[in-house]
Amino acid sequence: MTHDLPYRACAGAVVFGPKSHVFVGRRADLPKGTPEAWQFPQGGIDAGEAPRDTVLRELAEEIGTNNADIIAEHPDWLHYDLPEELRRTRMGRRYRGQRQRWFALKFLGTDADIKLDAHHPIEFDAWRWLPLADVPALVVPFKRHIYDTVARDFAHLVG
Repeated sequence: MTHDLPYRACAGAVVFGPKSHVFVGRRADLPKGTPEAWQFPQGGIDAGEAPRDTVLRELAEEIGTNNADIIAEHPDWLHYDLPEELRRTRMGRRYRGQRQRWFALKFLGTDADIKLDAHHPIEFDAWRWLPLADVPALVVPFKRHIYDTVARDFAHLVG
């Protein structure tokens, strides 16, 4: 049964850039005909790896740079369950969903530093800077409560 499976440990990055906007990437791995889905950089925590190290590694892999300083860490592990249609995927057969530790980071580079093809397979095929409050509406519905929480709890960093 799905509820007997563990959650995959993951770290996520809310990267603040110009005008206190945040980085969002459009998922590159969605099947043709699927609506666009945007998200923050995130990825699995390797065995023995600290979440703070994971978030910087994932940034380098997914956006081509980790030229950023961690400025805040969410105090809680946030969880989501995979929806029924994703439970037949490789991840869905191994994990119930994800438990995520979220970090806010201040981007220290320039837009030219962002290279979505720095690691293969690519995670994102497009990116942009947006106001933090606008991001939850762009993510897949089963992750939206996580993004609502992160947007609310990191809102004090905007400005």
